[in-house]
Amino acid sequence: MSISFFRTPGVLITGVGSVSQIRTEAQKLGATKILVITDKIINETGLVKNVTQHFGDIPFDIIDQVIPEPPFENLEEIAGTIKGKGYDLFVGVGGGSALDSTKVLSIIMTNEGDVRDLVGIEKVQNKGIPFILIPTTSGTGSEVTYNAIFTDIRDNVKKGIVSPYLLPDVAIVDAEMTVTCPPSVTAASGMDALVHAVESYTAIRASELTDGIALQAIKLVSRSLRNAVYNGKDIKAREDMAMGSLLAGISLGNAGVGAVHALAYPLGGKFHVTHGVSNSMLLPFVMKYNVVSNLEKFAEVAKAMGENVEGLSLREAADCAVQAMAKLSEDVGIPKMKEVKGLTEADIPALAEEASKIDRLLNNNPRWLTKREIEQIYREAYVGE
Repeated sequence: MSISFFRTPGVLITGVGSVSQIRTEAQKLGATKILVITDKIINETGLVKNVTQHFGDIPFDIIDQVIPEPPFENLEEIAGTIKGKGYDLFVGVGGGSALDSTKVLSIIMTNEGDVRDLVGIEKVQNKGIPFILIPTTSGTGSEVTYNAIFTDIRDNVKKGIVSPYLLPDVAIVDAEMTVTCPPSVTAASGMDALVHAVESYTAIRASELTDGIALQAIKLVSRSLRNAVYNGKDIKAREDMAMGSLLAGISLGNAGVGAVHALAYPLGGKFHVTHGVSNSMLLPFVMKYNVVSNLEKFAEVAKAMGENVEGLSLREAADCAVQAMAKLSEDVGIPKMKEVKGLTEADIPALAEEASKIDRLLNNNPRWLTKREIEQIYREAYVGE
């Protein structure tokens, strides 16, 4: 068994109504002035109030300037606004963009220099301001991972900051906070959770610890995503999605991901496709390429998705996982790659060139890819076959 590391947040609180525990956790962290970091839409829905009503007598401010798929400039603008205001606890409320922004704003407060200097693996020198994360979607798993993704508008590519200092002091996962999430976001974020689970389960760095977690995530999300998309008030489906996303995030945070993310980054960066959608578009096609690398594991994915593989050969069972994922993606309304505004087939070689440079992710993929194979996957995803 190879050496592996396993990291999770300091405290993990789950369950319907668990957001009520935030004051107790804030007090444990010595909070005297809290900053809630979110976006305008989440703030306007009343979800932020669902959190702040539990602060008691702890003073707080709210900043809702986070924008979707945030560029580094958005972070820098917010940092300039909040520096020197005496905040000793950040609380991130929202989807992946708000949570990732909270993580990095925490370390911006204690690390000098350009935020772009932190891009890469473990380049953060100092621990940041304590922070608590509360997701309002079920998919990104940001509340339990130690990476954060942003758009670099200088070259239109998504880039990641990876550091143990990006793990929150406390993560609170309350399914009630996701009930108002609209169908399209529920679908994209839910499929994104499956990307995390499948990629981390089949990754080079997968371990005995992460395998069981990833399979349970696949089971929970697969059985409940359709219900959560089309009947958002189904609290049992929302609970399954919240826990599935959380488990997928833990698996992702420790085993890593692979080619789906590598191919999604340039697609999202150049054509402004959200992270969840760009991942979801590519998942079945990368799975189709990867399936021969580990038939046993892909057959287990099919079983976790509820597919009946009795009487099938190992190869047939493994292929079932690919077919089931494509069908699920279609059922919840994930758009096709050819529907991306401004994207034509002529753009594929440039996308492949950019994706082929993302060694951090490609080196963790279970099957080796060259630029040629990457281009072929993009073409199959574009055609939709």
